[in-house]
Amino acid sequence: MTHELPLAFEVATLVAVVAILLLDLAVVRRRPHVPSIRESVTWVALYVGLALVFAGVLALVGGAAPSGEFLAGWLTEYSLSVDNLFVFLLIMSSFAVPREQQQRVLMVGIIIALVLRAVFIVAGAAIIERYTWVFYVFGAFLVWTAVKLVREGVGGGDEAYEENRLVRTVRRVLPMSPTYDGGKVRTEHDGRRVFTPLVVVFVAIGTTDLLFAFDSIPAVFGLTHDPFIVFTANVFALMGLRQLYFLLGGLLDRLVYLPYGLAAILAFIGAKLVLEALATNALPFLNGGEPVAWAPEVPTWLSLVVIAGALGVATAASLVRSRRSAARLPQAPGAAAPD
Repeated sequence: MTHELPLAFEVATLVAVVAILLLDLAVVRRRPHVPSIRESVTWVALYVGLALVFAGVLALVGGAAPSGEFLAGWLTEYSLSVDNLFVFLLIMSSFAVPREQQQRVLMVGIIIALVLRAVFIVAGAAIIERYTWVFYVFGAFLVWTAVKLVREGVGGGDEAYEENRLVRTVRRVLPMSPTYDGGKVRTEHDGRRVFTPLVVVFVAIGTTDLLFAFDSIPAVFGLTHDPFIVFTANVFALMGLRQLYFLLGGLLDRLVYLPYGLAAILAFIGAKLVLEALATNALPFLNGGEPVAWAPEVPTWLSLVVIAGALGVATAASLVRSRRSAARLPQAPGAAAPD
C-alpha cells in the first residue's frame, strides 16, 4: 500500500541521503585507497545501522506498516545486491581497474545507478497505479528469474563480462586514452585532451546495476506500493555496497548456496504478487473480471520471516559446505595435523 507520510519527512530524508552520498564521494576522491577488512566492517556496520535507525524513525513517523515494508524491501534489495557483486568483480577485472581506484568507480557507479533507478521507480509506480494487472507480469517474471537462478547456480553465466550497447557507444564516440592516469577522468595523450577508461567503467557499473534493477525493483514493489519506501530501500541497500565489495572480495565464491536463497525469495515475492493481482483482479477473461475471493493477503511479517530465513539458511549451508571442502583438502607434506 501507499502510505501518507509527512512531506517534510520525505524531503528531509532525501536531502540527508544525498548529503551522505556526496560526503562519501568526497572522502573517496580525496583519499583513494584499498580499505582494510577492519575499515570495511566498520563502514558496512555503519550503513546497516543507519538503515535500522531509519526503520525505527519510520515506525515513529508512519507506524509499523511502512517500517516493516521498508525492512523487507531493504533486506531483499541488499541480498540481491550481494549477488551483483560477482558481476562487479568481473567488470573491474575486465577493465583492469587499479585497486586503489575501485572505491571511486563503485561510488560513482552507484550514484549513476540510483539516478537511473529513481526514474525506473517513478515509472513503475505510475504503471502500477494505472494498470493493476501488471502484478501478473511482475509476479511471473520474478518466478521465471528464480527458476533461472536455480538452473545457473553460483556465478552462472558470469564467466566473462560482455559490454552492453551504451558502454560500446561511449567507448566508440569519446576520444579515449589507452591507459589510466590515476583517478583522472580527463588526461592528455598524444598532444590532445582525451577521456580515460574510468569514464567507460563508470558507465559499465551504473548501467549494469540498472539491469539488475529489473529483478530487484519489481521484487520490492511486491512488498510495498509506496515509491518512497521502494526508493529508500534501494538507497540504503546500495550505500554500503562499496564497502561490502571489499569486505567480501574473495569470499563471494564461498557463498555457493546464495543463488538458491535468492531464488526462494524471488519465487515467494512473485507468488505474493500473483495472489495480490488475483485479489484485485479486473481482467475480463479471468473470473468474469471480478476479484478472486480465495486469494489470501500475505502479511508483511511473513515476508520478513521468509526473506530472513532464506538468507540465513543459504548462508549457513554455504559456510558448512565451505568448511567441509577445506577439511577435505590434502595437507602439505610436513604440515601439522589439526587439533
